[in-house]
Amino acid sequence: QVQLVESGGGLVPAGGSLRLSCAASGRTMSRFAAGWFRQAPGKEREFVASISWSGQATAYVDSVKGRFTISRENAKNTVFLQMNSLKPEDTAVYYCAARVTYSTSTYSQPGDFNYWGQGTQVTVSS
Repeated sequence: QVQLVESGGGLVPAGGSLRLSCAASGRTMSRFAAGWFRQAPGKEREFVASISWSGQATAYVDSVKGRFTISRENAKNTVFLQMNSLKPEDTAVYYCAARVTYSTSTYSQPGDFNYWGQGTQVTVSS
């Protein structure tokens, strides 16, 4: 079993930055792809970013390209989401997710992932 614990959410003004962290515990020696999703009230869960197990491939939803960066430090069992130039539209609960994989692909659908964090609130004020 793998458990994911998210941190780094908070309240920031428009144009500000946050770095979200997702720390994995349990069975962490396998190859895991990871991703970030977000969900605003009344909306469906939305793909934000993902990264391959090696960190060599990444993917982003168009609305965050150039502003968000996903990265990982496998030795520390941690995935990050650096969020810059934040907009009020980025306000949501952010979830990290992971899955075991032996491919080099990224994933972008909620159903692609087996493990989920509890979510962390990001609020961007105007």
